[in-house]
Amino acid sequence: MAEARAESAPVIQQRDTRRQLRTAPIAATTLWAGTLAEVFDARLFRASTESVASRLEKHLAGVAIRGLELTDPEILTKTARGLMTPERDRIAAFDEERLSAIVDLYVRTGIQVHSPGAMGRQFSGVIPLAGVVDFVSSVVNQPSSFYEAGQLPNVAERIMAEELNRFIGWEPDSFAMVTTSGGSLANLTALLAARNKHFPDYWSQGGGALAGRPRPAIAVGADVHYSVSRAAGVMGIGDEQLVRLPLDADQRICLDRARAALAEAERRGLEVFCLVASAGTTAVGAFDPIDGLADLAREKGIWLHVDGAHGASLLVSDKLRGKLGGIEKADSLTWDAHKMMFVPAPCTLLFYRDKRDSLGAFRQQASYVFDEQPDIYTALDSGDKNFECTKRPMIMPLWALWSIHGRALFAEKIEYLCQLTEDIHRILVDEPDFEPVHRPEANILCFRHLPDGLGENEVHRLQLDIRNRLKIQGNFFISKVDIDGVAALRVVMMNHRTTTEHFRMLLGEIRRAGYDLRHRDHSSDSE
Repeated sequence: MAEARAESAPVIQQRDTRRQLRTAPIAATTLWAGTLAEVFDARLFRASTESVASRLEKHLAGVAIRGLELTDPEILTKTARGLMTPERDRIAAFDEERLSAIVDLYVRTGIQVHSPGAMGRQFSGVIPLAGVVDFVSSVVNQPSSFYEAGQLPNVAERIMAEELNRFIGWEPDSFAMVTTSGGSLANLTALLAARNKHFPDYWSQGGGALAGRPRPAIAVGADVHYSVSRAAGVMGIGDEQLVRLPLDADQRICLDRARAALAEAERRGLEVFCLVASAGTTAVGAFDPIDGLADLAREKGIWLHVDGAHGASLLVSDKLRGKLGGIEKADSLTWDAHKMMFVPAPCTLLFYRDKRDSLGAFRQQASYVFDEQPDIYTALDSGDKNFECTKRPMIMPLWALWSIHGRALFAEKIEYLCQLTEDIHRILVDEPDFEPVHRPEANILCFRHLPDGLGENEVHRLQLDIRNRLKIQGNFFISKVDIDGVAALRVVMMNHRTTTEHFRMLLGEIRRAGYDLRHRDHSSDSE
């Protein structure tokens, strides 16, 4: 025992020395004296944080219905320049009034995601606690592609992968998950993995690996998100090698006609290596028949990727999970937590059913980051699985919310928003001058304003003009989308403060805008 105590003494002494170094004050050198030291001073950090927090608290507490207040870019540029210090040769001292003005301008000129009037995009009103955790990430600055740089974020990724996979349904030890900065990058990464698995030599040899083989192609729904066609261009596949599968009346991939489309692609000399299904399309929120498409993909020997950027979050709800029936058969899944899980963007989760496939997107060696001798620490690295070397610890807000409040926080808000969208659909059905374009499957709804006397050739233009009028003058922020070549107004219910009464107020504003626009047009014609 005495020998053991003697042997441990140097270790204890070493730890004491390290502790002293961590806590001992270090005298500032001439270089670090003055304003430079003040910029990094912890007390200034406290003061500036409290100043900003008080303004954000007021912003979050506001209940006003606000749309999008567009500012002339020249005016905004002039205002922003006016907030910049005139000092050019020395470090300017901290100016609390300048900081407050910057924050106020920042808050005022963006989409008011916390307002009940914000219905235009899939941008989420962030759960405030998630913003606090994201603030911590910004201050401690721990890039998370490698365990040694961000230990807790990498552990949190593994934990959240296990938690969310309970709703996907893959074998616990067989799957993998990596975070990426946005759904577009996740889709590109998954498509790279699919291509490299189907064409093993493509990564090293490029197009030369395809000598004597048909041209590689990707099958997609006709209204797939533009990031997929963009990825095809980035990968050298080409937009013309996208096999666009027909949609049914509900804007979902028509399973019966998909088989024929794949056969036609083969006759055209294309070799489809991946089929992309959508779980919540951007246009109308439609969910493709994943179960049937998975069976078709398996029969054809092709990879099934599900772009669930918007709709994958429905998996956490017992009531709504069935929208993604068959998801356990997919090969990969994109899941944007910054949409329906209400955390700061970006926070995208890319899942693989087979963890070996997660290593297939990027096949590289780099001695400055990839260790030659793997150990328990490097086993959690994700730098070899994602495009980014420096990556924000984007999982932290999601993991913190899940840790503190649990699944029900997300499930209840998602269920409310989807039910609200059903309710406003019923309102539209009963309004003679409005027409819903589809039955909502989640929290996105498209419709048209069709006042009496409106000609068929006027429908498209009126919807565009109404949306633009509201964008500039209205209390509500909505978007538009073309469906079958004709514009429709589009709302996305993302705020739990929004009610059916707010939607009725929106309809009143649309009616007034429509009346004014048509009255103006008729007055101009008579002149």
